[in-house]
Amino acid sequence: MSLTQSAFVERARVPDRAKLEASIRALGFQLTLDESYEPFESSGFLPCLLNGVQSGFEIDFGSTDDALEDFPHLKERLGARDCEMTFRFGTATGECACVLIVCAALATDCDAVVHYDADDLFYSAPELINEANSALKGV
Repeated sequence: MSLTQSAFVERARVPDRAKLEASIRALGFQLTLDESYEPFESSGFLPCLLNGVQSGFEIDFGSTDDALEDFPHLKERLGARDCEMTFRFGTATGECACVLIVCAALATDCDAVVHYDADDLFYSAPELINEANSALKGV
């Protein structure tokens, strides 16, 4: 079973690998993205190293249009955010932690709106950080 979480960001604010990893480290997490990460180019499984252990998640980039078809009420919250970064992960705790950490960094430094699709919930940066720390206890 895969789960989906999205981060909506202004296209111009989507960080490259170095900036995203700097944001992650500033939050106190030890997560390294694979060198293949490239904004708007990466698609599919992205390997990561989480606290020295191999993990990862699926990532895709797109416009907000598709999300608005399924969740029209998002329009109010998104404002000028025109890029959707979609993250898919399995039930492995490490995969979940990776997504939560990346989304926390995006929410903190890129003003991302983070939406968990299955429950139609929004998460703030502090909530994502708390959830990531909880997930790391299970890794």
